[in-house]
Amino acid sequence: MSVLRVPRRLHRSSTAAGAHEPVWLFDLDNTLHDASKGIFGAIDGAMSQTVASMLDVDADTGDRLRKEYWKRYGATVIGMVRHHGVRASVFLERTHEFDVASLVHSEYGLMRKLACLPGRKILLTNAPLDYASRVLSALGIAHAFECIWSIDDMALQGRLRPKPSTALMRQILARIGVPARQVVLVEDTLRNLRSARQVGMRTVHVFHPGTPFSASYSGRNLYVDVRVTSVGQLLSGQSGQRIRRKMGHV
Repeated sequence: MSVLRVPRRLHRSSTAAGAHEPVWLFDLDNTLHDASKGIFGAIDGAMSQTVASMLDVDADTGDRLRKEYWKRYGATVIGMVRHHGVRASVFLERTHEFDVASLVHSEYGLMRKLACLPGRKILLTNAPLDYASRVLSALGIAHAFECIWSIDDMALQGRLRPKPSTALMRQILARIGVPARQVVLVEDTLRNLRSARQVGMRTVHVFHPGTPFSASYSGRNLYVDVRVTSVGQLLSGQSGQRIRRKMGHV
């Protein structure tokens, strides 16, 4: 597939047709596909091994640091860059170079469902571009998205600012050029949804039991507009009606 990078300008004229359509920001892992069946294990294993190799520590220490940096920063790579001077591009390449095709699992008819969802669609992921492109290709949904906004594009003032950074969320709003209330973040990770709400976006929580710490939450948080278990639920039923009503499209 051709790689879709974030354009220099994502802004569309307010007078253009469809200027008031929603803009959907979709997360990738455990949102558009079930990463807990294989991909998360592959990434975690590769990251622990890479941390151990780069820092010349034992396997247990590598695994501990991987978890610690993910909890603290939202991405292990940030801790590796800040505390050990590792090059982000090298770390991300080494931790995502496995074959994804046999590990991808998604709901039936995903491309059709995305095509039926009105509005612009952008992939917003803390994963590197090459990995995200390969997963979209394996899912057969690459053409559903206007562009991929990956961790490669999340540097602000010379430092990585991936989700859940509110600075990143504000940059996204500035680049796409639409009011925050017109933008919906569809995510499985609650702390990312919280930062989206802090800048005024709408939020959809894709609940997946395989997402880290998901079991510690029950009910719906105040910063979550809609909670679903599949993308298809955004098209019809109470979940779809609720999010469209909040955005003024019902």
